[in-house]
Amino acid sequence: MGSAASSFLGPIAGALEGDRPRLTAERLARRARQRRQIQSMIGACFVLDAVVLLIYAHAGTTSVLVATGYALTGLTLVAVYVLLSELGVHERFRDHYLVAPQSAINMVNLLAFTYIAPEVGVLFLCNLFVVFGFGALRTSTRQTAIVWTVMVIGLAALFLGTDKPIGMPTGTRLDRLATMLVFALTIGRCMCLGIFSSSMQQSLYQSGLKLKEAYRRIEQLAEIDELTGAFNRRSIMRVLEEEIARSARSGSTTAVALIDLDHFKRINDVHGHPIGDEALRTFAISMFANIRSIDRFGRYGGEEFLLVLPDLSQDQAMRAVERLRGIIADLDWSAFSPGMKVTISAGVTTLKPRENSDTLLARADGALYAAKAGGRNRIAGA
Repeated sequence: MGSAASSFLGPIAGALEGDRPRLTAERLARRARQRRQIQSMIGACFVLDAVVLLIYAHAGTTSVLVATGYALTGLTLVAVYVLLSELGVHERFRDHYLVAPQSAINMVNLLAFTYIAPEVGVLFLCNLFVVFGFGALRTSTRQTAIVWTVMVIGLAALFLGTDKPIGMPTGTRLDRLATMLVFALTIGRCMCLGIFSSSMQQSLYQSGLKLKEAYRRIEQLAEIDELTGAFNRRSIMRVLEEEIARSARSGSTTAVALIDLDHFKRINDVHGHPIGDEALRTFAISMFANIRSIDRFGRYGGEEFLLVLPDLSQDQAMRAVERLRGIIADLDWSAFSPGMKVTISAGVTTLKPRENSDTLLARADGALYAAKAGGRNRIAGA
């Protein structure tokens, strides 16, 4: 039942993929196979009902022609539906199951047979519940209202426009057996619809969880630098602007450090780009392991990184970044490649009153330039 429910979730899939998702040959084949499966179940229901009608006929309540005609009519509708499906006609419509027109046609068929064979009308009228319940699982509110209107008009024409006596045969033991089967089959089909509905709800719930996870992953990818796991430039700049705004409101201090890996181009040239990528990853991991939970670290561009240090003065920020410089310098970089050494230089500055991010970063960049000019592997303040 779970797989059947999944196959019946076209509107949800459409919502996830767009109004008219691009259909691959594999998807088209799967949809056609699902339609065949549903029609095979509908065809089996017609056959079962025809067997019940034959029991009525054997009891003398109705004619064998009614059972035969009902089975042939139902199976013909199924065959036409499958033929149209195989020809690809269904794919021209948003609801490729064509549930609303199919439900309406089956209701008209049931009402017609109720008129033709009112002596066993209970069978056809009970099936109206099944058809309407099945259609309501997928149709929109508007489509459901249309199908319901068709049914009500047909019932009004049958009950108010004719004087046909609608029978529920119980005169003989065979009649009672057949009538019992009518109710048993109807209740059984309604139970199957209930199970089907529960399965659909579970599938929708799982789809919702997957969608939330996909959105969360997209948001994460939009904020995180794929190589290092640090914030990307757009995200770290947003964090900096938020911190500047917070400092303006609260009057707290904020420091930033522009950090550059020394001679990183030489590392790539001598040891190779894969080793260079590993160096960037290891540097980022080491930074995350040694900064505070309130600090924010992001890749500013290439081998240059921005560290935002809330609530630190200039001296405190200098000491914090100097500690990080020592940690990076003391790592055993030769484990990646013999003779490899990685150090960092950094420019540290503190936010001034009413200062914006541009001037703040310009001062940090100037301090970074001074650290490089002073021989690298050092920290400079501005």
